Amino acid sequence: MSSIVATRRTRADEGEDRGTLLRRRYPGRLAVRLVLLAIAIIYALFPVVWIISVSINPANTNVVRQLVPPNATLQWYEMLLNSTQYPFLTWLFNSVKLSVITMVLSLAVATFGAFALSRFRFTGRRLTLLTVFLVQVFPSSLLVIGIFNILLQLGIYVDPVAINTHGGAILAYLGGALGINTWLLKGFFDTIPRELDEAAQIDGATHWIYFWRILLPLVRPILAVVAILIFISTYNDYVIALTLLRSTSQQTLSVGLNLFISDTGTEWGVFAAGALMGALPIVVLYLLMQDYIVGGLTSGWLFYTSYASGEEERGVVCGGGRL
Repeated sequence: MSSIVATRRTRADEGEDRGTLLRRRYPGRLAVRLVLLAIAIIYALFPVVWIISVSINPANTNVVRQLVPPNATLQWYEMLLNSTQYPFLTWLFNSVKLSVITMVLSLAVATFGAFALSRFRFTGRRLTLLTVFLVQVFPSSLLVIGIFNILLQLGIYVDPVAINTHGGAILAYLGGALGINTWLLKGFFDTIPRELDEAAQIDGATHWIYFWRILLPLVRPILAVVAILIFISTYNDYVIALTLLRSTSQQTLSVGLNLFISDTGTEWGVFAAGALMGALPIVVLYLLMQDYIVGGLTSGWLFYTSYASGEEERGVVCGGGRL
């Protein structure tokens, strides 16, 4: 293990020396990169700054002549949080609730399905993969009417998944998220050498021990990425939420904010304030999970380095302990 760490440090030092040498030989490249980086940062942050400016503009318009408008105010935030007609906090809670439950359930089912499709050979495996792939060819907007009719009939017998319930919306989100996420996870599982499976079997590991203690620590990067994608797609969904959730108390944030946009006029200040506060859960989720992404990538890289160099030990699992 110490030799692996030493090799890793040596490669890092060599990369740092090579980067320093290139910067000295080609100083113009560094300047071009810094300019491109500055343009990319401005391009990414300008819409956010503009929305912040609109949200504190007392004129309630999206036309801003100054980034910091005169007589800046927080009245739109206060109006949104204290309004009884538009329950913003309820919408926000509903969106986070649906997104978290969908993320957990979809990630769990997709992970088990991808593990089975990647590691086991059984009758109907190729047909299952082909079916999952073909289902993703059609956009989800084509399925809205079918989903509505299914939940309408299912709600007669199972009330928790009827129309205008969060259970029905979660069921619809799960059906749309499982296919593509199973494919993503399955492709990542295929990159892990099968010799690791054989080593675990020789050491007496069951399929569950191999899955829980060996495979999961190595696939943490893709699990974190898939979790973020599921959360964002569910959180930002508009069509399914608008179709299935009718009452104001059940609606999500994306549907609720649309109430401020109408033919007679748009309350841009309130809309911008709601959009900014609504973006906070996604930012918080990314900040909480970025360590798992980096940690998983580091563990996977360390395992592949040791495996490729022939210095691994049977029974030693990167991030999972010893069997």
